[in-house]
Parts: sequence; C-alpha cells; structure tokens
Amino acid sequence: MNSLVLLSGGLDSAVNLAYAQTEGDVKLALTIDYGQRAAQREIEAAINLAKFYNIPHRVIQLPWLADITKTALVNEDKKLPEPETQNLDRLDLATQTAAAVWVPNRNGLFVNIAACFAETLNCDLVIAGFNREEAATFSDNTPEFSLAATKAMYYSTANKVKVLSYTGRLDKKEIVALGERLQLPWKLIWSCYQGTTQMCGKCESCLRMIRAFQHLNIDLPQNIFATYSGGE
Repeated sequence: MNSLVLLSGGLDSAVNLAYAQTEGDVKLALTIDYGQRAAQREIEAAINLAKFYNIPHRVIQLPWLADITKTALVNEDKKLPEPETQNLDRLDLATQTAAAVWVPNRNGLFVNIAACFAETLNCDLVIAGFNREEAATFSDNTPEFSLAATKAMYYSTANKVKVLSYTGRLDKKEIVALGERLQLPWKLIWSCYQGTTQMCGKCESCLRMIRAFQHLNIDLPQNIFATYSGGE
C-alpha cells in the first residue's frame, strides 16, 4: 500500500514513518513550515529521518498561517507553557496549555495539503503522527478526526485517500516502545516546541517524551536536552 507521511521530525511522526515502512511503500515525507518556533529544527530532523529511511522529502511553506496565529507556538512574544510533569495528566491544566499553543485548523489544513500530493502520487494513505495523550486536549489528534477527514476525502480525492495514524490510539510510552521495536534512530528526532540548539526539556512536548523514556528505562542520546542528560 502506498502512503505519504506528514513528518514534523518529532516522536509521533517519526514512529509513524518507521512503521509505515513496514506496511508498504512510502512515496513522500512532507514537512510543513508555518512559522513555528522550531521550524528549522523540525525541517532538519525530517530531512535526516527521510535520508535514513531513503524516502523523498519535501517542505511546504505556509507563511500566512503564522500571520494569523497568535499563540505561543508561533508568537515568540508569548511565553510557552512549562507545566510540571506531575500535572501532565490533569485535564484542566492540560486544556490551558493546549490553548496556549493552538494553531487554527492546523491538522485539518495539513492533511488536506498532504491529500493533494497523495492523490498525485497515487497514495492510498496520508499518515499523521497523532496520539492518545494529546487527543485529550487536541480534538484534531483523535481517531474521530481521522475518520471525518477520510470521509471528506472520499469526495475530494479521485482515489479516495484515507487519513491514518498508526499511533493514534497509543500513549507516549507505547509510542516510544514501538519506536524501540522498530529501532528508530532517536538521535535524529526533534520533539521540542523551541528551536534552540538542544531541546529545552521544559515544554509540554519535551516533558511527555522524557516521561515516556524514563518510564521504559530507555536512555536518549546524551545531551539531546538542555536540562536532561541521558545515556549514550
């Protein structure tokens, strides 16, 4: 089965790329630059992952999306939330941090852009890096969203492209475990909201990944985080 992978270079999308390789032929990895803080680091990670798996890669620029987005993921005048690890599963607090980094219709836009390429490349699937943890506060991470997008694409694509996430029903610990089984090169990923030299280790994306690795007693490459040092 032919597929196209939306690849941000982060934990979830990287694991989906690795898994998609086992399920069929990945025709393209697509990365979206919408002016997010970590855009360049995400692009670098995606390029390196695509090279590792020998997959064609393309970057799509959406500068106008940054112009209409006021949240901290794009607007550097606003402070990114830095929740406490013990509060990650508190729905009330997680809802607040999600609102602080929400980008208008981001995943809806991304899967539709990907579907244009998927139809042209005769791909059956658009693969996205969703997960169960963030689906609690991001409705565009849910299996229901993927199903709704698939229903819409039944009418909007000639080959009836489907939207799928291999990690959509998994939490971060399960995603890391799957990545380990697939021997994913962890040193190549970028799962931080910031675009600094090292991952900050403080934003919600970093904290969820750190927690997952620690739960599984798996070390990340040394110095991947500014505030966390794993083993080699």
